[in-house]
Amino acid sequence: MSGRPMPCSPREIGSLFLFEKLTPEQLGRLCSEGRVELFEPGPVYTEGDPATCFYVMIEGTVVLSRRVGGDDVEVTRSSQPGVYSGAMQAYIGDRVRQVYNNSMRVTEPTRFFVLPADSFADFMRESFPMAVHLLEGLFFGSKSTQRAIGQRERLLALGSLSAGLTHELNNPAAAAVRATATLRERVAKMRHKLGVISSGPFPREELAHLIEVQERTAELVAKAPTLSPLEASDREDALADWFDAHDIADGWRLAPTFVQAGLDLDWLDQVAAAVDPQMLPNAIGWLNYTVETELLMDEIEDSTTRISHLVDAAKQYSQLDRAPYQHADVHELLDSTLLMLSGKIGKRIQVVKEYDRTLPRIPAYPAELNQVWTNLVDNAVSAMNSAGGEGTLTVRTALERDRLLVEFRDTGPGVPQEIRGRIFDPFFTTKPVGEGTGLGLDISWRIVVNKHHGTLQVESVPGDTRFQVLLPLTDDDQTSEEPS
Repeated sequence: MSGRPMPCSPREIGSLFLFEKLTPEQLGRLCSEGRVELFEPGPVYTEGDPATCFYVMIEGTVVLSRRVGGDDVEVTRSSQPGVYSGAMQAYIGDRVRQVYNNSMRVTEPTRFFVLPADSFADFMRESFPMAVHLLEGLFFGSKSTQRAIGQRERLLALGSLSAGLTHELNNPAAAAVRATATLRERVAKMRHKLGVISSGPFPREELAHLIEVQERTAELVAKAPTLSPLEASDREDALADWFDAHDIADGWRLAPTFVQAGLDLDWLDQVAAAVDPQMLPNAIGWLNYTVETELLMDEIEDSTTRISHLVDAAKQYSQLDRAPYQHADVHELLDSTLLMLSGKIGKRIQVVKEYDRTLPRIPAYPAELNQVWTNLVDNAVSAMNSAGGEGTLTVRTALERDRLLVEFRDTGPGVPQEIRGRIFDPFFTTKPVGEGTGLGLDISWRIVVNKHHGTLQVESVPGDTRFQVLLPLTDDDQTSEEPS
């Protein structure tokens, strides 16, 4: 946008705080290379456009805004002469993409001193070479520090997740190893028992009946019902009495296994009717090993299935085998993140999921959204741990104003009002020294706002803190790489 040209007075621009220490020669150069323009109420420049000019307000009112999702959010309003904006980093040159980092408009007729970006860069380098070096060092040093600490933040998160995943994998893996060792022992005993039975003076027909009973036993184990502790105890007592009545040794040891397999008195009566009384003790022992092997194989299957699910969740979380940009189901992303963080969340914090499963898939960078979920869950857990280590984490999804809402609600002490406006600033943290870098929420804000054109906000009172992520449902407003 361009305004109406007006005369440039070195004396007038020299009265502005930005230029008050300049020499008459320097002020004269600025007036010769720059210009004064009068802008009527309306836009002056737009965020994201090439930064071609440096603006210093002489008189009027200026409003600066940032684009958040599809909305322009006002960040600054000022009527102070001398406030400036625009191509403020022109002196860095092509090493940084030179675009306007905000949008500027005026609410009344406003005069600016306008200096082309190239002229501003040359003036800075020639008049203040040492200052330019210091500013360049500060700018790139800050960028480098943010990248380094951001990388450390990611590595810390990865280490935490790896530890949690290792812990989660260890339990089913150890269970599978134990079950396999026990299974090998039971199979050996079953072979021995079968040898004893087959070497006895029993007709072939009875052995065939016993084999048939074994097959039906295995089928019953697969269909075993789930009993309450009281029901299981009553059945164990009844089966133990039956074993005693039929002279089966150690019946009290056998009863819990048979009850777990869903076998009852009717089944035992059928076994007793199918075999010779002399064969019954050995037959019951052999069938006990059959039941145990079936139960052990079920345990191994459950353990290996659990491992498979954990590996799938890890792949889902990392998105290693998926396109960086895709239409994703946020519920799958949330579930994988919560599973990866389950070790850190612990057993004293209850996780409640309030998902609206009717929500559509959304255009997103899933791996980066998982990083957002990780940071928000980590903050919620840390807040509740600081208040005694107990609480409830509620993860909710819903449709809100044509956007997809993902809300993380915790019962921690809350975010004090005086720091609420700073929590998304780089390096700001309330965690103890060594426990936080202050970049988790800054990175989350950049991913949600800059890359997904969404919104990240917080509402907090003691006992109810809510971090809310609002994401576009469509890619009409295309997601984009964060500007440098």
